[in-house]
Amino acid sequence: MRSQKIIQLSPSDTRPPDIPEDTEPPRESAPTRSHTPGHLSTKSQDRRKKASELALRQRSQSVSQKESSSSSASKSPKPPSSSHSNGSSASRPDNPLSPPVSNHSAPPSASLSVSSATTPRPLNLRSTSAIASKPSTAGSSSSAPPKSTPSAQRAARGPHIPFPPLPDPKTAPDVQPAPASGMYWSRAPVSGASHTSLRAHITTLVGSNIYVFGGCDSRSCFNELYVLDADAFYFSCPYVCGEIPVPLRAMTCTAVGKKLIVFGGGDGPAYYNDVYVLDTVNFRWSKPKIAGDRQPSKRRAHTACVWRNGIYVFGGGDGVRALNDVWRLDVADTNKMSWKLISPPSSASSDDKTKPKARGYHTANVVGSKLIIFGGSDGGECFRDVWVFDLETLTFSPVNIPVSYPRLSHTATIVGSYLFVIGGHDGVEYSNEVLLLNLVTMVWDKRKIYGMPPKARGYHGTVLHDSRLIVVGGFDGVEVFGDVQVLELAVHAYYSQISHFSIDV
Repeated sequence: MRSQKIIQLSPSDTRPPDIPEDTEPPRESAPTRSHTPGHLSTKSQDRRKKASELALRQRSQSVSQKESSSSSASKSPKPPSSSHSNGSSASRPDNPLSPPVSNHSAPPSASLSVSSATTPRPLNLRSTSAIASKPSTAGSSSSAPPKSTPSAQRAARGPHIPFPPLPDPKTAPDVQPAPASGMYWSRAPVSGASHTSLRAHITTLVGSNIYVFGGCDSRSCFNELYVLDADAFYFSCPYVCGEIPVPLRAMTCTAVGKKLIVFGGGDGPAYYNDVYVLDTVNFRWSKPKIAGDRQPSKRRAHTACVWRNGIYVFGGGDGVRALNDVWRLDVADTNKMSWKLISPPSSASSDDKTKPKARGYHTANVVGSKLIIFGGSDGGECFRDVWVFDLETLTFSPVNIPVSYPRLSHTATIVGSYLFVIGGHDGVEYSNEVLLLNLVTMVWDKRKIYGMPPKARGYHGTVLHDSRLIVVGGFDGVEVFGDVQVLELAVHAYYSQISHFSIDV
C-alpha cells in the first residue's frame, strides 16, 4: 500500500547542440450526492411544503380538467397524430430543422450520480471529457453532407489500440518478485489511439494527463499532440485548433495552471525562439506577442522551470555554440508575457568560474528558490557537475560532489528530498541506470530495482504521478521507442525521514 502522495516538479529534457542524434494532483472523483439541495430543511417545513405542493397540484388538475372538457365540447375531434412520448412535435424525424428535445426528467446531478454509482467505467475506455469525442446530434437530416468530426479526424490518423491481454503465466518472463520496500520496473499496458515512436519530445503533466508533443523519429519531426491518461494508460489524439506550432524537437514545455507554455526548439538546421500557448481546456493553440525589446536567441536543448510567476530558461544551443545565459519569461498573465535577461552569457574566450560552462541537453529542477542544474554537453564534453542557481540572489554556485556521473539527454525528477536521474548518455554509451542525488547530503546513490528494466535510452520524457515515474519514448542510437515504462516507487526504498529541507550552497 502507498502511504502518501508525492507532488512532482517537472523536468525538461535536453540534448547537446552539436552531438548528432544517432530525452494538479490526480483526479479525484466527486463524492456522490445522497440528498437533494434542500436537505437542510426541517421536518415541519418539509410537511408544510408537501401540503402546499399537494394543494397546488389539485388546483392545477381541476383547472386542466375544466379546460379539457370545454375544449372538447367546442371543437370536433381530430384523428390522433403520431409523436414521441414527450409530446413534442419538434423532435419528430420529419422536422429536421428543429433541435431535438430531451425527454429526460431527472436533474443532471441525479442522473450523473446514478450512472457513476451503478455503471463502472472500463479501464481501457478511460479518458477525460475534453478529449472524448462528441456524440452525434439527433434529428439531423439524412441528406445533409457529412461533417468532419474530431473523432473522424483522429480515426484517420491511425487505428485504435485495444487494451493488451494479460500475459500467460506459462510464457510470461521470469521476473524476480520485489519486496514491499523495493522499486519495480514494468512496461505499461497502453491502449487507445495509435501514437508515434518519439525522441526529443516533451512530456508535461496537468492533473492526471500527460501531454506529449512534438519530437521526431528516425525520419521526420512532428507537431502532433497526444494525451496519455496516467491512471488508465490510455492514449488520445485530440483535435486541436488555432496557431499550431511547426514541427519541433528539443523544445521546452512548462505548465502554468491549465496552460502549456512551449518555447524554442527546432528541426534540422532550423532553430526557433517562439512562444506558443496551449489551453488544455479547449485544445486551442495561440502564439501571443511578447512584450519587450530583447528576447532570448533562437535555441534548443535548453531547460525551462517555473517559479513565482516566471519561467526561467537556461542554456541550450543555437547551432553554432552552446549557451549558458538565463532568461525570465513573466507569465503572471499569459496574455501579457514579457522577457527579461537575468544572467548574460559568458564569452567564448572567457574562463568564468562563477557560472557553469555553456551546455545543452542538461536538466534543471526547482527546489524551493534554488535551480538545480546537472549534466549536459557542449558538443565535445559530457558534463558531470551540479550547479545551484539562486533565483532570489541570481547567483550560481557549484556543488562539490566527490563521486559523480557524466550524463546528457537524461531526465531528472524531484521525488521527496531526492533527484531521480533516469537514463541518458554518459559520453560513451546510452544507459538505463537510475541515479539518486540526495539533496540534503548532496551525495549520489544507487538502489536495487526489481522487475524488467527498460532498454538503455536518452532523449525520453519522464513525469511523476501517483508514486510512479512514467517514462515515455526515447532513443538508443539505433531505435526510437514508442513504449511507456513505469518505475513503481516504494516509499521505504527512497524516502528519507526529512520532508522539509533547504539547499544551502
